[in-house]
Amino acid sequence: MLTSAAVKQQALTLGFEVCGVAPATALPELQFLPDWLARGYAGDMIYLHKSAHARADIRNFLPSARSVIVAGAIYNTDQGSGIGDQGAGTVQIARYARGQDYHLVLAERLERLVAWMRGQHAGAFDAAIFVDKHHVQERVYAQHAGVGWIGKNSCVIHPALGSFMFLCGVAVSLPLEVDAPVTDQCGACTLCIDSCPTGAIVDAHVLDATKCISYLTIEIDGAIPDAQRPHLDNHAYGCDICQEVCPFNLAPVLTADPAWQAPPRDGTSAGELWQRSDGELHEFVKGSAMTHLSLSGLRRNLAIVIGNSGDAALAPVLDRPGGGIKNAAHSAHTPVVEEAVSWAKRRLGA
Repeated sequence: MLTSAAVKQQALTLGFEVCGVAPATALPELQFLPDWLARGYAGDMIYLHKSAHARADIRNFLPSARSVIVAGAIYNTDQGSGIGDQGAGTVQIARYARGQDYHLVLAERLERLVAWMRGQHAGAFDAAIFVDKHHVQERVYAQHAGVGWIGKNSCVIHPALGSFMFLCGVAVSLPLEVDAPVTDQCGACTLCIDSCPTGAIVDAHVLDATKCISYLTIEIDGAIPDAQRPHLDNHAYGCDICQEVCPFNLAPVLTADPAWQAPPRDGTSAGELWQRSDGELHEFVKGSAMTHLSLSGLRRNLAIVIGNSGDAALAPVLDRPGGGIKNAAHSAHTPVVEEAVSWAKRRLGA
């Protein structure tokens, strides 16, 4: 007979640091999503509105689901740790995007887990994996699977491993033994709320995504609102501030998992990146989650980082996308990028 303990042990063997099992029921926390959407906090993420019904219950994702296996993988490496440890004009890349594209890595590991389960279980059963892009509120099930609690910054926090952790899982039609939910341990701490430069955490456990630096640098296709640009500082892709200040991440667990080790992307000069050709920029992001952002979106962000650098000597660089070589940087010649360049030049006094 296939047991929860055996499944969890196999998940660890496959490269996950933590694994638990939650019941496939309409958990009360799932009902927060419609209210969050109604407040307009999803911004341009229309897909969340379209998938709200599916996300309301795991059984809308897999009708025969009886258990939800949730796994966590630590992605934090020793690259660029710490707030403000970068020089002016260098880019900050969110830690989760520094290694391989987690969508692919985690999906492959989950498929191997399911294959192992089928080999261990005598009868047939249904299974459906989920990795971020699927219509599942994985954080809620993670909490009820004992993987961690949902912190005030909306990230799942494991009491020993912290929150630099990918979440994914498998909904199955098997009646596995479930784990006890993790109790909220944030207490009176408000460091994540107080440290967010854009005020995106409007209340404990409530994130206004339209103000979040991750949303602004990744989800928006057009221009980033002028009022928010200075707050982006040198963030070129995503943001880790609300996690970096968390007491449970003060001595963050590091992973040696080869999937999350990569040539350094964080701390690279924004000016140097700007002068790369589109082909060279593509090589810079190739194989990572950063490929989910268009090159014009990345150049828009780089222009804002340069504008925020305070280094007037970088202003002439903005006239040399692709090193000034003709047709080397088509992504720079789009309205959204050209507008960001004009803003950066004004900010630098050029």
